[in-house]
Amino acid sequence: MSQFDNVSIVKKANVYFDGKVTSRTVLFADGTKKTLGIMLPGEYEFGTDVKEIMEIVAGDLKVLLPGETEWLHIQGEGEFIVPANTKFKLQVSVTTDYCCSYISE
Repeated sequence: MSQFDNVSIVKKANVYFDGKVTSRTVLFADGTKKTLGIMLPGEYEFGTDVKEIMEIVAGDLKVLLPGETEWLHIQGEGEFIVPANTKFKLQVSVTTDYCCSYISE
């Protein structure tokens, strides 16, 4: 899906790691939410409260998912799923465009 229709956008940005990761929250009529953001090159660790589907729209990064020992490499487009209440690590090598979907189960 290349665009979202009939949504609300939260004006205030989510800013992490001294501005190296930013996103905007998109709210849907059915109560679901997504964030659209950019990650600059660097190494990051994030925690989740709910299940997340991370769609990489463009970029180059490696992700170490919970319970894994090998890094998943995504170049260009791709996605990965992170379970709720866990942490995951990212090694971002170029500016990366992403969309994160939050899944309440």
